[in-house]
Amino acid sequence: MPEQPADDVVWLSTPAAADRLGITPRTLYRFIDEGQIPAYKFGRVIRLKRDDVDSFIETCRVEPGTMAHLYPSTAG
Repeated sequence: MPEQPADDVVWLSTPAAADRLGITPRTLYRFIDEGQIPAYKFGRVIRLKRDDVDSFIETCRVEPGTMAHLYPSTAG
């Protein structure tokens, strides 16, 4: 695969973006509609910038120490 120049935008289709995120296209459309991830409409198709998808992934990072409510305490 040839290298992309730094200023070239890499566009993803909605199925490709959903796959990259590990979610269904329906969930992706909800995220787009809620303004959580930017998308662009060109005629009848919706495209997302790969950099925007990757940035969205980073914003979803779980901070250490925030998951205790999801597992039972082992202290007795």
